[in-house]
Amino acid sequence: MSPTYQAHIATTSSLVEPKTYSEAIKDPRWVEAMQQEIQALQSNKTWEIVALPEGKRPIGCKWIYKIKYKASSEVERFKARLVAKGYSQKEGIDYQETFSPVGKMIILRTILALAVSKSWHIYISDGYIQCFLTRRSS
Repeated sequence: MSPTYQAHIATTSSLVEPKTYSEAIKDPRWVEAMQQEIQALQSNKTWEIVALPEGKRPIGCKWIYKIKYKASSEVERFKARLVAKGYSQKEGIDYQETFSPVGKMIILRTILALAVSKSWHIYISDGYIQCFLTRRSS
């Protein structure tokens, strides 16, 4: 194995992503990552604190932990994401609307570049780009 690959294996195998909050809270790097996530959620005004309606239960949440690496195999950062346990909700009772994530521009550019290089037809409908595996006629 090359020295670069050996270094990558050594780095990734020595770092462990916690599975629970109680594991993460013991490491200051994960505590900082969780604080950054909370600050980002607050600055983006992701939620609003309101009184819980009578007879309703709050939706739980959990932390997801990931180590992000640079192309050189160095640790870029420790990332913590707070996610809602939305699977416990019932449509029409707990929510009326759904959330649709927005794609990043780099993904759009990649799809378009791939479609052009493969001579695929490109269709846009309702804001979605669809690439079909049919070749354009010359």
